[in-house]
Amino acid sequence: MISGIILQAQQAASQVLVTGTEKEITLPIIDLVIKGGWIMAILGLLSVITVYIFIERYFVISKASKEDKGFMNNISKFIKEGKLESAKALCVSNNSPIGRMIDKGLSRIGKPLNDINAAIENVGKLEISRLEKNVAGLATIAGAAPMLGFLGTVIGMIRAFYDMSMAGNNINIELLSQGIYQAMITTVGGLVVGITAYIFYNILVAKIEKVVYKLEITATEFMDVLHEPAG
Repeated sequence: MISGIILQAQQAASQVLVTGTEKEITLPIIDLVIKGGWIMAILGLLSVITVYIFIERYFVISKASKEDKGFMNNISKFIKEGKLESAKALCVSNNSPIGRMIDKGLSRIGKPLNDINAAIENVGKLEISRLEKNVAGLATIAGAAPMLGFLGTVIGMIRAFYDMSMAGNNINIELLSQGIYQAMITTVGGLVVGITAYIFYNILVAKIEKVVYKLEITATEFMDVLHEPAG
């Protein structure tokens, strides 16, 4: 049985070599998706979600990471001059996580420094939480997509062996091709989506970590400015 299948494959290969110059074999993407079955539809949806989350979060995080080098110098100047309203207006116009965090600290001036520090830390955590919105979804897709691909592989191989058992002695390459197609295509699809989601996730995490670092540095600078008048 197996030797017969191998013989048919060798004959098909020899025919391709003979007629290869006459007819070019193409493999359209849409045919691959169709042969992959319903799992490929799910992987396609996951790929769209992956790209959407990455693009949307990338621009949001990039906007949040923009740094106004003169921002803290101006805040320090306004505080020393007692112009708190001007400092708050500058924070509002800055429209960034750093601006909102410092604005919260300015609104607490006059209270104990520990309370001010706790307030700006809470705002910083809230801003980071906003930046991390949907990012965990990429991590989920990175893990789930390959598993779905492997599920498609198992289903495809089960289908191939089922077709073999039902065919009896009439086994041929064409009979097995659909199951094997599904097995291989879903594996590739799952790995492509999973790897892409994993790379996108790590890019966003790295950018968020930079924002966290900037928030921590700015919070320290702000508290230092508040300590100066008492010094």
